[in-house]
Amino acid sequence: MKIEIWSDYVCPFCYIGEHRLAKALDDFPNKDNVKIEFKCYELDPNAKHMPDGDYYSMLANKLGITSEQAKQSSENLAEQAAELGLDYRFDKMKPTNTFDAHRLAKYAEKIGKGKEMVEALFYAYFTEGKLISDHDELTELAETVGMEKEDAVSVLACNEKGRRVREDEEQAREIGVQGVPFFVFNEKYAVSGAQPPEVFKQVLEKVEEEEQAKPHLQTLTPDGSETTYCTDEGCEIKRDQS
Repeated sequence: MKIEIWSDYVCPFCYIGEHRLAKALDDFPNKDNVKIEFKCYELDPNAKHMPDGDYYSMLANKLGITSEQAKQSSENLAEQAAELGLDYRFDKMKPTNTFDAHRLAKYAEKIGKGKEMVEALFYAYFTEGKLISDHDELTELAETVGMEKEDAVSVLACNEKGRRVREDEEQAREIGVQGVPFFVFNEKYAVSGAQPPEVFKQVLEKVEEEEQAKPHLQTLTPDGSETTYCTDEGCEIKRDQS
């Protein structure tokens, strides 16, 4: 089974959604045969690399609410995250551009470190309060998941390494992704948002059932047509009796 996940590293529901899916997979009998592919999505491609203010002021300006309302909303999110063992520190978060983080994650995926890099980026942003657009910070994160420092520096220095990020984003537009997280199972079923583990479990079971079902062939030969075929006993022509 293949699961594609479109997400952004500054999206609080993306981190929650990923872990809710992981929780559903913990109880899934065939989880070892599930392949997860992380896809890139920028919530704000025009976001500045250096934050203008803290998370609360950014959220208040974006939603047209007061800073106090922004704090209350964030606290509610933090409680949801805590249920999954995630520590959201909104007071430390630095809203920023995520393009370079996505570029590094795509390279990490190429060398078999994709999942580790994704988790490191989420943790760095939501818990540690790191500026995940800063190349020095990104390089250090790359090293923590086993990437060579020189490779990380090279990737971040080359703008052409963003092609795979743009391909993911173009694919998202083609299939109608309007927000993240967005999950696609076997290129057939889509789940939008950080759904409860029970929802993911139902989808996993449905896709698994379809994968294991034997294909049922339907005869499309027109009624009354002549059927010509050969067997090990010879060749003959028969009129279809269906």
